[in-house]
Amino acid sequence: MVAVRLAQATDIPAISALDARLTGTSKPDYWRERLAPGLHFLVAETGKGAFAGFIAGEVRAWEFGQPPAGWVFAIQIDPKLRLKGAGSALFEALVARFKAEGVTRVRTLVDRKDHLILSFFRAQGMVAGPSLQLDKELP
Repeated sequence: MVAVRLAQATDIPAISALDARLTGTSKPDYWRERLAPGLHFLVAETGKGAFAGFIAGEVRAWEFGQPPAGWVFAIQIDPKLRLKGAGSALFEALVARFKAEGVTRVRTLVDRKDHLILSFFRAQGMVAGPSLQLDKELP
């Protein structure tokens, strides 16, 4: 069982540590900035209250006249807890927040060589979009 909640300042050390472990770059100030109003920053915890991962995004109008869409700009799950539903739970919770803001699409940008994240987003129903981003129409 996974619980999803809003990220808090007290989560920044765990968020930054997980991100640094997975990307090789420590950026606690960046993650602290994601707590700003208007941004969506969520964390997942196991049923035992252990930190499982996070997702961050925002609603924005993309350049070149695109209508507003929900953008996922980060998702990280502790590798020991992958395939246990945390990523999907975070994604679904973020999509619900996007829909509450009235957008009808969710998008992200990924490295086409990162098969792990491509597989994850494809499993969420996303497909290649017109600008090489991933795109999913929200019901």
